[in-house]
This record gives sequence, C-alpha cells and structure tokens, in this order.
Amino acid sequence: MIDPKLRVLQLVARHGTVTAAAAASHYTPSAVSYQLRQLSEELGVPLLETQGRGVRLTTAARTVLRHADVLAAQTERAYAELAALSDEPSGPFTVCGFSTAATHLLPPVAATLRDRHPHVRMRVIEAEPGRCFDLLLAGDADLALVINTEHTPPTGDERFHQQPLLDDPLDLVVPEDHPFTTRRRVTLADAADQDWIVGRPGTAYHDLVRTACTAAGFSPNIAHYADEWDTGAALVARRFGVILVPRLARLHDDRPVARVPLSGDPAPARRVLAATRSGHAGHPLVTESLEAINEVAAQLLPTEAPQPR
Repeated sequence: MIDPKLRVLQLVARHGTVTAAAAASHYTPSAVSYQLRQLSEELGVPLLETQGRGVRLTTAARTVLRHADVLAAQTERAYAELAALSDEPSGPFTVCGFSTAATHLLPPVAATLRDRHPHVRMRVIEAEPGRCFDLLLAGDADLALVINTEHTPPTGDERFHQQPLLDDPLDLVVPEDHPFTTRRRVTLADAADQDWIVGRPGTAYHDLVRTACTAAGFSPNIAHYADEWDTGAALVARRFGVILVPRLARLHDDRPVARVPLSGDPAPARRVLAATRSGHAGHPLVTESLEAINEVAAQLLPTEAPQPR
C-alpha cells in the first residue's frame, strides 16, 4: 500500500549513502538512484543534493520522510487489523535475530507457529542487530530480536516499535581452577585486571563487552578476538583470558572452564528487545510470536543463577 520508492528513501536516510542503501535493499546503486529520481519527479522537488563526493538529503526529502513514516505506520496498522479478521493466518512471516536469539529462541518459536498455522510460511534469519533493522525497514522481516548497539536506531526512532522482552544475565567464563570459582560473590569490576577475549570491533559481542565493562568502571585489556562463544571458551581453557557470556548462550561441557554468575546492583545483563515496524506490533502473528518467545525464555533462563562448575 505504501510506495516502495518511499522505502528506498527511508533506507538512504538510515545509511547515508545510495550504495549502502542499495546493499541493504538488495538493489543495485543505479536502481536506487533511478527510484529516487522517479520519486523526485513525481513529487516535483529535489530529494538529493551533492555534498563533496557524496550526496545528502534535501530539506524537501526530510519533509517527505516525516510524512512517509506516518503513512508507513498507518499502513502497518491496516495490515494488522486485516490479519486479525482472518480465522486462519496465511502467507509469509519472517523472524530475525542476533546469533544467540537465532539459535535458542527463534527455532522453537518458528516451529510452534508453523505447527499451529500450516498456511503460514515461516522463515528465520540470523543477522546482527543493525542488519535486523534493515530487514524490517525493507519489509524483509516482520519481527526482530535485537540488542541495542551503536549501529542500531535509538528506541525512540518513530519508524520502529521497540519493546523490552527480557534481560539476559551475563556470566564470566574463567579457567575451572580460577580463584573466582571459590568466591561467594564476584562482580564484573573484580575482573578489571584480567586479559579479555572479545568479538571483533563492529560486532554486537564486541559492543556488549565494552559497554558492560565501561558500566563497571574499567576498560578491558583486550588480548584476543573471537566471535564465537566456543572459540572464546577454548582460549579461556588454555588460560589466554576470560570471556563474558550471556546466560542464553550455551557452551560445550567438555572444556575445563567455569561459568561464574556475576553480582552487582544491578547485576550485568543485556536487554533483549523485540522490534517491528511502527504499527506492526498489533499483528496477531507478532503477538503470538512474542508470547511463545517468553515461554521459551522462561525455560532457558531460570530465576536461580547457575552455580560455578
């Protein structure tokens, strides 16, 4: 119902360049430029102007975007109301999320919806949080599980509806005979002098560790980079450092490492958000998905912290 060219303009506004918007929307840069020229001619106003070697949005483009955001949200509400009128939902429904969510939360939820609604074509996409918002904006995903990073829109961004879903506690993983394993209480600040193993710069895992350590009052001494939990645990087992692992993440039991629950006020945790396009949160499949996710999370995140092993 909303002109696809407006979606393209929204992506250019989000990414800042035609090339980046093209990559996010699976178009070529020339196709994006063509759609923007078409939209400019239809509206009778210039939408882009040259700035150095690049382009920037004109005042008219920002005015168009403000109205496009309202139109997009109203369109999503209309689709949600129409979907609620159907006795049996059908058609595609895509959920996406960062690595841990895509591994432990989305598959059982997708399977539940698939079994309940045989006419719904479920699809799961693993993607970094910033990419999840691109998928939502392009209409390639209906629901995303994300964490806030420097690459994600603020929670007040009117193009999206973002709501807190759950808090995932952060555990410290150390060698199995580390002194922390015998202490009754360990805070993240206690690990300030440890060598750290984190994800590569630009990844959600890197941002997670840096943000948590900064909140605890220190900057981690980064000794090694590992994007996968098991790679990090393997390095911990060989005494190359420590890692910070969310409670939802699972590690192989055969490594000589211990998982130490952290204390604090509040205890370190990452907040998982559910995100949809603005106006889409009322869609019955979104509501049903969130209920199923909460049920799965309650089983995976018991109220009692695991004891160090």
